[in-house]
Amino acid sequence: MNDALKRKILEILDRHRILSLATLRPDGWPQATTVGYASEGLTLYFLCGAESQKAHNLARDPRVSLTIDRDTDDPMAIAGLSMAALATPVHDPAEVEKFIVMLKKKYPEYMAMPAPDMRQIRIFRLTPKVISVLDYTKGFAHADLVTL
Repeated sequence: MNDALKRKILEILDRHRILSLATLRPDGWPQATTVGYASEGLTLYFLCGAESQKAHNLARDPRVSLTIDRDTDDPMAIAGLSMAALATPVHDPAEVEKFIVMLKKKYPEYMAMPAPDMRQIRIFRLTPKVISVLDYTKGFAHADLVTL
């Protein structure tokens, strides 16, 4: 991956705050949900309820697909990311604390909220395997594909 493309990916990750995450249900159907995220480099983190369908899906199959984008009135201004990634539960207390700090920086409004009960949530690390960088300003449906 060249430096310009990596900068573009990091800029999109920094600029946005939510992503659409698709996990695989027990019946094989994908389940897409919206989650907030924080990132460090190309690694993304999110949290969800410990008993959520998402957490159960990921316990069975760590493969996910996700998109990060924004709405636009101009179809030729579409820009965003699509990724295939592996989701790994985060148990290490230092990595959990690092994520909480990143989350509060990205969502300063969370500072006023009480700390989450860690027994009721799961934190996941998303490690991208394939990233598609969508940029319609370069032409309809233009995407640069990066395999990691």
